Amino acid sequence: MFRILEAQAPAKQNATATIDTLCGRLQSATLLEDRRAAILGLRSFAKQWPASVASGGLRNLIGCLSKDLDDVDTTKNTLETLLMLFNPDESSPEASDDIALWLADEFTQRQENITVLLDLLESHDFYSRLYSLQLISAISTARPERTQECVGTSPVGVSRLVAVLDDKREAVRSEGLLLLASLTRSSSELQKVVAYENAFDRVFSIIDAEGSLTHGGIPVQDCLSLLANLLRLNISNQNLFRESGWMKKLASLLSDVLKSRSSSEGVADWARPQQEKNVWGLLAVIRLFLIRGSIGTQANQRSCWQSGLLVQVLEVAFHSMMDMNIRAEALATAADLIRGNAQLQEAFAQLDVPTPYRQQAAARVNGHTNGTVSSSRDNVISALLELALVTSSMQAFDVRLACCECIKAYMQGHTPIRLFFLRRAIEGHTSDETEPDNILTILIQNSVSHSGDPYRLWIAAVLLFHLLHEDFEAKSTAMQVTEGDAENGEEVVTCIQALAGNLISAEQNMEDERVSIAYLMILCSWLYEDHDAVNDFLSEGSIIQSIVQFVSQNNQSRALASGLFAVLLGTVYEFSTKDSPVPRDTIHQILTTRLGRERYIDQVTRLREHPMIRNYEVLPQDLTSSPSGGLPEVYFDKTFVEFIKDNFSRMVRAIDRAPGLEVPVVANGIQKGISRELVDSLKAQVDDRSRSIQKLESDVSTLERKLEQEQADHRKARDAAAIESNRIRNVNEALQRHHDEDLQKIQRESREVLQDLKGQHQIEIRQLQDDMLKFKADSEASLDRLRERDDAEIKDLKSTIARLRAELEKSSREHVQDLQTAHEDYSTKMSDLESRLQRAEGRCLDADSRASRLQQEAESKEAARITVQTELDDLLMVLGDLEEKRSKDKKRLRALGEPTTDGEEDEDDAKEDEEEDIDT
Repeated sequence: MFRILEAQAPAKQNATATIDTLCGRLQSATLLEDRRAAILGLRSFAKQWPASVASGGLRNLIGCLSKDLDDVDTTKNTLETLLMLFNPDESSPEASDDIALWLADEFTQRQENITVLLDLLESHDFYSRLYSLQLISAISTARPERTQECVGTSPVGVSRLVAVLDDKREAVRSEGLLLLASLTRSSSELQKVVAYENAFDRVFSIIDAEGSLTHGGIPVQDCLSLLANLLRLNISNQNLFRESGWMKKLASLLSDVLKSRSSSEGVADWARPQQEKNVWGLLAVIRLFLIRGSIGTQANQRSCWQSGLLVQVLEVAFHSMMDMNIRAEALATAADLIRGNAQLQEAFAQLDVPTPYRQQAAARVNGHTNGTVSSSRDNVISALLELALVTSSMQAFDVRLACCECIKAYMQGHTPIRLFFLRRAIEGHTSDETEPDNILTILIQNSVSHSGDPYRLWIAAVLLFHLLHEDFEAKSTAMQVTEGDAENGEEVVTCIQALAGNLISAEQNMEDERVSIAYLMILCSWLYEDHDAVNDFLSEGSIIQSIVQFVSQNNQSRALASGLFAVLLGTVYEFSTKDSPVPRDTIHQILTTRLGRERYIDQVTRLREHPMIRNYEVLPQDLTSSPSGGLPEVYFDKTFVEFIKDNFSRMVRAIDRAPGLEVPVVANGIQKGISRELVDSLKAQVDDRSRSIQKLESDVSTLERKLEQEQADHRKARDAAAIESNRIRNVNEALQRHHDEDLQKIQRESREVLQDLKGQHQIEIRQLQDDMLKFKADSEASLDRLRERDDAEIKDLKSTIARLRAELEKSSREHVQDLQTAHEDYSTKMSDLESRLQRAEGRCLDADSRASRLQQEAESKEAARITVQTELDDLLMVLGDLEEKRSKDKKRLRALGEPTTDGEEDEDDAKEDEEEDIDT
């Protein structure tokens, strides 16, 4: 019976088959209840079988969100199922990180999928809002960039997300904060859009509603995270925040914290950690406005000053009831607020803050107080020095470093402030009063062992390092500091010598390595590119010997100090001169013989490769770096590490520079010191010029003697010339007299000759006049004869003309009739002749046309004949050449004994006859 029932029972289904069935029902269902039942079924499998559910029903589930948007229960079940797919059970056989990526890709590949989730935010249902936000967060976690793009592309997506911050339900609001913080972490465009949706106002409203920084919990922390994302490296949002006046709100939040800490009730111990996290987060937000090198930093600094934010930050920093980490962060924020801004640096020094430890009525232990705090106030610079140099508690190490950083920011880039600070330290050191926070007194006197707190001297050294670094005026001012009274018989020791002596003493006594490093940081920077400082350092010759001995020992436990000693030796040699107290040649000999080039380079290279130098930027430079029960692993200042890295190659090559080659130094744009090579060349030039001058002087004396001799000779020559001149003058006068006599004689002779010529000329003129008269008379006689003959001829001609005229008249009368008859005959003949002439002209025209045509034909034939004749002549010439060649070939053949046929000869004769006929 049971077997029959078992046989009739349906087959058992596994999970995969059931999921496929449910997915099919969800896809084909037309009724809301059927879809809801299918979704509930899939939800039961989503945790254990996420891959199967997603592969078969993901798109249908997403489609249900659009179809059943108005049904709250169905939407809730669908969102829960989708969230389970993103967060399956760890024990699930299908659990994998790739599922979340695949699900996120399915959502983000189509914009409408994200739009549907954003539309759910319009619903006031708690679960619809909460689950849609959580689902978008899950998608954003898997595919952040694509999710940001989809949200930014949606027309009202950002507006709906920001509007969630107005939701009074904490869970929804907190989820909205987390989602906005996630979306805006790396998208500058979303940051801008969110900020301009009045996000700052909404965030501060949430902070106030949650109890501000004093009583606020995790939501306040999330609000600060969102603020940080909106403001980080976003100049547009920072400008909007600043111009909207929210800087005053930040100052107000800090003021509320200070009031709560100073009130009689105080803050409960259980609320203190969260409050400190909130304050730390707010300080971090403030520091986002103060990024070094940003174009808006200066404007942000001024706004913080005008809103009183700097004062509130300092109050937090010097409030003894604040946690040490918060105070350190507040001091770092104050340093950022004034760094690089000359006006704020000057105004900063005028502020007063609560007096630190010196006037406290009770000591602070682990961030708590056992008494009341004094209300006295002190100048901020004095308070910073006191907190950094007088305090010796390791629990306050981060605060001391932050104080040091704040003082460095106060001096950075402001030369007058650095010089004022240095001169004030010098005055305090040389005065009779003892100042426990004077950096020069701490460094020079060094009367206290630093085994328990080496950072007091280390911080003082860092401050002096920053006062002197790359400031030649400050170095010159510090070099005037001396120890000892010469009038009382005491040895006078300069500041550099005192620091070097303390360095040698600390190394010999094996004090903490940080003490030696502190002195070495100062000396390496001070001596760099400063010949005067190097000469001052070398005035005590034993120092070099001691340093070489320290480097030669190669103490592995003090590797940093050994490397810096080598750098100091390289610096001294690099900037020493031939005139230094220890000459440059001697230093080079010490380095190459006692220390050795290889050991020097090895020490400098090992220093550069040491993790404390190489990895300085990534190593923690605070109390967290300290091993259990030990001092913090903080050895160097950041600027000094950069100094070592920048000049490493120069320090390595320094030992290879020849002793005769000195390095010139340019200080403040002016060359300080000169090259030894230049000095030697100038000395050689001076010697050459001196020898040249001596030679010229001897030449001048010789020339003077020659000049005197020549002057004597000139006088003698001048006297002789005067005598000769007199003689020549006498001779000239005599010659002048003789010349006058000869001239008179010549003139007399000329006059006589002239008179003779005149007489002859007159005779010739008279003779010519007689001949002319005679010729005139003969001409007149001939003219008379001719005139008579012409008159006779004229008479004859007149008579002949009269006779001929009579004969003509007679003949004219006789022939008039004959002429008339002849005229008539002539007219008749003329008419006949004209007709004949016309006929003849016609025939003539025909003949001319025929003649011209014949002429043209003749010319063309003649041209053809000439062309043919020319070609024939050419052929004959060619034929003649061939015949001549053939005859020569026959002769050559006969000469060679070859027979020739008669036919060829007959052919040749025939050709010759043919040529003759052609010619004929």
